[in-house]
Amino acid sequence: MGFFTDTSVCIGCKACEVACKEWNEVPSTGLDLLGQSFDNTGGLGADSWRHVAFVEQRVPVADEVATVDLGMPSVGMPEQPAGDGDTAVRWLMSSDVCKHCTHAACLDVCPTGSLFRTEFGTVVVQEDICNGCGYCVPACPYGVIERRETDGRAFKCTLCYDRLGDGLEPACAKACPTDSIQFGELDELRDRADRRLAAVRGEGATGARLYGRDPGDGVGGAGAFFLLLDEPEVYGLPPDPVVTTRDLPAMWKHAAAAAVSVAAGIALAFTRRRR
Repeated sequence: MGFFTDTSVCIGCKACEVACKEWNEVPSTGLDLLGQSFDNTGGLGADSWRHVAFVEQRVPVADEVATVDLGMPSVGMPEQPAGDGDTAVRWLMSSDVCKHCTHAACLDVCPTGSLFRTEFGTVVVQEDICNGCGYCVPACPYGVIERRETDGRAFKCTLCYDRLGDGLEPACAKACPTDSIQFGELDELRDRADRRLAAVRGEGATGARLYGRDPGDGVGGAGAFFLLLDEPEVYGLPPDPVVTTRDLPAMWKHAAAAAVSVAAGIALAFTRRRR
């Protein structure tokens, strides 16, 4: 099970952020004015399991994608600086979340078993087992998981594990008014994403792409993948994420070989000294 987030219909309402906090009782971080457009959470973290990014771009008029009338009430766009006639302002909005990687490095490095793979294929932190070692934090290639300052334990999206157990969809997907966040079986979501990508490109968004959809990527495919209208870096996403523990087996092999060589050298030295 997983998420497909279609950013082309995200309106930046942040209903997903609110629903996530309310259902999972994620502490409030207060109102931080970061000076980054309407973004007041800044990124994912221990107290922000959903983050809606706002990206303002000035693009050539020919590249501007027509807006989609979603039939939603609106107060209109904020006042924009006058253009030069050849460019226009484009807003990109995207609700980011833990990717629930198929090959999750956070699982590999967790020494207590606090992080585990659920029967739904998602990755969850067990709060009562986490000892706050923090090994999972640098292991995440997306910078998603974080230790909470107030108690030191690690937290991240659980994909509403308790709701899935009751046959319910995650709170963020339930609250999304435009179906930008879609929940379901990954194979079905991938087929849906392929069709949506073809439609969006057909409407002129030639830069549109799927991010995290391919099971052959560096993390074995993401359990939460996206349709983006620009490069991943524009949204603050790594372009080519890889599981950070992929080289550990080779490193341990070389370390073991080095240890055996040192031990053999010491033994040989003692043997010659006795003679």
